[in-house]
Amino acid sequence: MIDAFLTLLQWHNLLYLLLGTAVGIVVGGIPGLTSTMLIALTLPLTFHMDPVSAMTLLIGEYVGGISGGLVTAILLRMPGTPSSIVTTFDGYPMAQQGKAERALALGIFASVAGGLISWAFLAGMSPALARFALGFGPWEYCTLVLAALFMLAALAQGSLVRGLLGAAIGMALSLPGIDPSVGIPRLTFGSDALLSGFGLLPVLIGAFAISQVLRDAATELPKEALRPPKGRLQIFGSDFRKHGGNLVRSSLIGTWIGILPGIGSNIAAIISYSTTRQMSKTPEAFGSGEEAGVVSSETANNAAIGGALIPLITMGIPGSVTEAILIGALTIHNLQPGPLLFQNSPEIAYGVIASYLVANLFMLVLMWGSAKWIAQLIRIPRSYLLTAILVFCVAGSYAINNSFVDVWTMIAFGVVGLALEGARIPLGPFVIGFVLTPIAEEQLRAAMMMSGGDITAVLQRPYALAFLFMALLTLVWPFVAQRITARRRANSKEERA
Repeated sequence: MIDAFLTLLQWHNLLYLLLGTAVGIVVGGIPGLTSTMLIALTLPLTFHMDPVSAMTLLIGEYVGGISGGLVTAILLRMPGTPSSIVTTFDGYPMAQQGKAERALALGIFASVAGGLISWAFLAGMSPALARFALGFGPWEYCTLVLAALFMLAALAQGSLVRGLLGAAIGMALSLPGIDPSVGIPRLTFGSDALLSGFGLLPVLIGAFAISQVLRDAATELPKEALRPPKGRLQIFGSDFRKHGGNLVRSSLIGTWIGILPGIGSNIAAIISYSTTRQMSKTPEAFGSGEEAGVVSSETANNAAIGGALIPLITMGIPGSVTEAILIGALTIHNLQPGPLLFQNSPEIAYGVIASYLVANLFMLVLMWGSAKWIAQLIRIPRSYLLTAILVFCVAGSYAINNSFVDVWTMIAFGVVGLALEGARIPLGPFVIGFVLTPIAEEQLRAAMMMSGGDITAVLQRPYALAFLFMALLTLVWPFVAQRITARRRANSKEERA
């Protein structure tokens, strides 16, 4: 580990890491462009670089890309990355209440805290944690996703029925395409364009960015809502006491979810946010500008990066599309990720660990100094700002597959998002249901094949049962809490009488 830090301190490696983190922050803050896309576009540039420098650059882009999305998520309600969706729930209301500086400071602070805590697991416990996650099978993954889907009830603002309806619509729209089990088209209505289904990025851009552009173009926002933060970003000693438990808990959740292959930062943010809300004394405040909501979301989605790197470097298992690209980066340099990486190329394995720590520190310095400058986008006249955002959205959607089908998909889901909000159906459950359904379907079918169609086989899996219990508790708890609150109020009235 010491040798890895000494290698990283060479000026060219530090420069690559700083450059990667800075570019990642900028790209992550632009709706429609993600760290995954940035890493994929940068990968060819690393062909002639030495492996340590290449991985240093890519790790910096990864950390910066995930963190950069919080700026536009808080100020414009346009998450730059899927992992920042949950941040919009409370970050944007805080900005509308004139607390943009506070929301940005808490978001950056939480991002760094989550990264540092997950780095401790990455550096000290990665082999043991990876072996534990490797024992999970389809039943565990399926029930975990099911628990996340039931948590949509906790995420739904206002009406539980509307939240579940939004989730159901998102789940239904994730089904068109090729059936993953039998390989035949389903719900394509004879259209070749639907054979690959609706892409996540066009759906995300449309539902959040395009719908917001359409809404802003049709309404006159108060001038106060367009003011960028002017004050200093500050964190106080009392914040450590106030949010310390939330930081540790959300970091542990994010790290653990990141370890599980195929889950990702967005689910980590969902579960962490839901857990924090359930444990809060004022759960009704979430969604209207609650500080704990911003802290839990940003802590978990950044901690998930460190968690995802654990199976990547110890077992060669990608936790998401981004990790799959990182495996490709190792492969093009004739390196095999997995247990032998620590024996044959320890400078790479420990170099990734060292880079992740320093990238988080660079991210803190860069975002603390540049968040207000990125916020100056709001000073641009609305016509210019909306036009620029629309151009980035179109470019980002088109660049995925170099197809205008994705652009039309983006526009269509922009209209869908606008209609859903007009019907007071929250967008969060809609998008989250769209993201989680393919994972749940794939794992459920694999589990049923392994058990010969016997669904009771889940009863023989203790961790799967634990996830099922968590899902049931999440669904039932709001009703239980409501009855407890009603009884307390009734008792209070009787005492007063």
